[in-house]
Amino acid sequence: MPADPQKLHSSAVTDTLCRDCGHPQVDARRCRHCGSVRMVKHPELHRLSIAHIDCDAFYASVEKRDRPELADQPVIVGGGHRGVVSACCYIARLYGVRSAMPMFKALQLCPQAVIIKPDMQKYVGVGRAVRSLMQEMTPLVEAISIDEAFLDLTGTELLHHGSPARTLVRLVRRIETEIGVTASIGLSHNKFLAKLASDLDKPRGFAIIGEAETLAFLAPRPVGMIWGVGKALAAKMAAEGIRTIGQIRDMEMKELVRRYGSMGMRLYHFSRGQDDRRVTPHSPLKSISSETTFNHDLWSFEDLERELWPLAEKVSKRMKSGDHAGLTVTLKLKTPDFKLITRSQRLSSPTQLADRIFRVGRDLLRTECDGRRFRLLGIGCHDLTDPRDADPPDLADPGQQQRAKVERAIDAVRAKLGGHAITKGRSLPVVGSSSDPNQAGEG
Repeated sequence: MPADPQKLHSSAVTDTLCRDCGHPQVDARRCRHCGSVRMVKHPELHRLSIAHIDCDAFYASVEKRDRPELADQPVIVGGGHRGVVSACCYIARLYGVRSAMPMFKALQLCPQAVIIKPDMQKYVGVGRAVRSLMQEMTPLVEAISIDEAFLDLTGTELLHHGSPARTLVRLVRRIETEIGVTASIGLSHNKFLAKLASDLDKPRGFAIIGEAETLAFLAPRPVGMIWGVGKALAAKMAAEGIRTIGQIRDMEMKELVRRYGSMGMRLYHFSRGQDDRRVTPHSPLKSISSETTFNHDLWSFEDLERELWPLAEKVSKRMKSGDHAGLTVTLKLKTPDFKLITRSQRLSSPTQLADRIFRVGRDLLRTECDGRRFRLLGIGCHDLTDPRDADPPDLADPGQQQRAKVERAIDAVRAKLGGHAITKGRSLPVVGSSSDPNQAGEG
């Protein structure tokens, strides 16, 4: 008979591991191998294999790694005074600073913080190094952002001479020692619960949600812990008297779908801890976008239109280099009180062209320029598809093909001589605005 993989990871299967070295423990408060007091204990410890690994305060951790003198100081990574917090270390969080918080508010809470502008190229490089270590553990790695991913370690016991739990401990230890950033582990029986678990014990955490405890764990949790339930939906549900996941579980699927549409099905299944999504490597990119925050609010259509063009060029460049085309163009605006406005238009055919993205975005922008001031402008393409069918001739717009030829000629010149070799008049900067490339994002 083949060897039982559950018995391969230890001469005596225990429900306790050292979180620093991964050695099994038997009723020990201190690891008998490395002396650590950090233990993880759970009755299903060695039976679970779906994990979510999330690097701790990633951007800030990378900056502290590269500048050791900042180790004991509050660090905020983000734009200028008009920008937002991209990330902050755990010291800054003690003062109430949080990601996505306006920078001016973060500085009010923690005026002594060290502010560092984002270096996305560096963070992407570190994120790739982390992912490479993950892929040494299992080919089933599904990245969901630059610093976090799902892993399916089912059936890896023989390969790694231990349970998935032990393999995960070794992995985060390698991330910490070889790359210099820390990470937290969430382990469960599906992706939804693994993601929840990884947020329970940060930083350098290891949290587990087992099958037997799933319903009891979820019942008292706020509805906002369900993936896809944002502030608006949570507020709507609260107004209807639904505040906990347990209350959702008491409702029939038909009622949930009647109230919340397709989201109702997700609420029904997730409230019961059910998630049949598989860990899928190389999950398809859903959108490509770029945005900028202004130094001063803009309100005139002419000023905003001028800011829109370089953003459309960035989106177009990323789609062309990534071999994507978009079927939907989305405009994003944010008011001084941080109200977010999005407007979308689906195209008759997919596009890669900056000119076409810009023209659709400009039409969407024109309807919103009614005297309101805006602090942020963004544009993106969604519903990405194969570029082979992109930008066919349009009888309703005979000039489109000529503009496409000009754009591709400009692309060729820039590819040969550099990005600034040729510039359209639309790209000339507006005094008083900030098009910080570090604030452009890809979704």
